[in-house]
Amino acid sequence: MKILKYLFLLSLLSLVALTVFVATQKGNFSVERSKVINSPKSTVYNYVNDLRNSEDFESWVAEDPTIVMSFPNKTIGNGASFSWEGTEGNGNTITIDAKDGENIHQKINYNGTEADVNWTFKDTLAGKTKVTWKAKGTMSFLFKIYTALNGGSDNVIGTVYEKSLVNIDKNLDYETKTYTIKVYGVVKKAETPYIKQTFTSEIQKVNKNARVVIPKLISFSKANGLHANGKPFIIYHTYDTANGLAKISICLPINKEISISAGSDILAGKLNGFEAVKTTLTGDYSHTNEAITKTKAFINNGKIIPELAWSHLEILVLSKLDVKSPSKLMTEIYFPVKSNAVIAPAVTAPVYNQQPAEGETPQTTQPAATTTAKPTVAKPAATKPAATKPAATKPAATKPETTKPAEEESEF
Repeated sequence: MKILKYLFLLSLLSLVALTVFVATQKGNFSVERSKVINSPKSTVYNYVNDLRNSEDFESWVAEDPTIVMSFPNKTIGNGASFSWEGTEGNGNTITIDAKDGENIHQKINYNGTEADVNWTFKDTLAGKTKVTWKAKGTMSFLFKIYTALNGGSDNVIGTVYEKSLVNIDKNLDYETKTYTIKVYGVVKKAETPYIKQTFTSEIQKVNKNARVVIPKLISFSKANGLHANGKPFIIYHTYDTANGLAKISICLPINKEISISAGSDILAGKLNGFEAVKTTLTGDYSHTNEAITKTKAFINNGKIIPELAWSHLEILVLSKLDVKSPSKLMTEIYFPVKSNAVIAPAVTAPVYNQQPAEGETPQTTQPAATTTAKPTVAKPAATKPAATKPAATKPAATKPETTKPAEEESEF
């Protein structure tokens, strides 16, 4: 019996000694880890900036199946947040400041342990990104005990950061490299009434701007008794790759034409019917340039005459508002073309001189599967007119066709 009492007293004294020791230790901590991620800086930044992705890369989430994460409507940029509950405690994260593509400043509270968290993103060679993740804060008493028993705060938090950075690299390596591009050929697009916001944007920020504008358009349509009649789309009136700028209209198709009073930042319009070469990109937006290059190669190889009154249109079939994984994004790209027209090879060269930065001569030739027979529809137009002498009447017949693009030009 006495032995048990001695053991109990010894355990109690040890606990008191540990408590006193922990209580006298500094509660401040600073932990930093870095890793080179095998993805472009903009892709890595956008992935981390969307707090919904935290449950996919944070290692502590995977290691605790009891954790339930909650996400509000805003999970991207300044003011974004999320919270979690689990058997080991509750916490929340809020983004205080996000500088596009450069750094993110967050505040975290976990069971009374508070920290300022900073992410920085730096370009490296070969399109990779060095990510530095740093936390500085004050531990709660219980967390001080936990870290004291597990090798200190640098070991506990640093291990979580190291595993999470590896997860980011693995996830993005798969997500960014998993994509497909398919060129369908010439299709017809029907006329579409829509509401829109028009402005000039950096090309690399177009999709980020779309994530901001589209919810506004949806709210406007609901407030005014309108109904969306398809997926949101972006009209590129101009596409200046040399300066990285585009004049765009971010649009929501609606069920009827409307008029909007002056002074509103949301306007109404109608996209006239047109013919276009259609391409579908399934995957991350970083592959858009490749999709555009392949579309232009198809147009050049098929001797199709582009309509130059405006650049192109993108339909966001599955956007960041619909899916979380970049590999599941789906974008339809339409480059407007003249109806049933054939152009001589000598005339095709100047077509892309307007966009030298992007108009790399299509080195990417279309696979046999994608080089469909669509352009050959124009072959009769190439042989028959040459055989028929009434050449004076044929040009007159083509003029009405050029009036349709003029209607579209007035709209754009």
